[in-house]
Amino acid sequence: MDKILFNQMLFYGYHGVYPEENRLGQRFCVDLEMRLSLKEAALQDDLKKTVDYSRVYQIVKEEVETTCVKLIETLAENIAQKILMQFPLIGEIMVRVTKPDPPIAGHYQSVGVEIVRSNG
Repeated sequence: MDKILFNQMLFYGYHGVYPEENRLGQRFCVDLEMRLSLKEAALQDDLKKTVDYSRVYQIVKEEVETTCVKLIETLAENIAQKILMQFPLIGEIMVRVTKPDPPIAGHYQSVGVEIVRSNG
């Protein structure tokens, strides 16, 4: 299966369990891997046979920047479901949401979740 990739989309959002996360906000990084056949789109040079990248970006941006959930698991699930609903050509989507600066004491690069969902 072919893939469309979005790598390290960066947003500022207000998701988290702690009140300061909802009040102050923080950075979020989102990666997507969408599996679908790209052959017809390529052969016909037709956007209708693939996924509109700008629409995908806007869905993710809106979800990260205008909603407020406690868990990044929920954020990832919401992103996956909205993209799958908008683009029935996608067979499977991987969504990775990373928090580079969570309020957790310790030394680490980031924390995140990765989910895989399918259409159907």
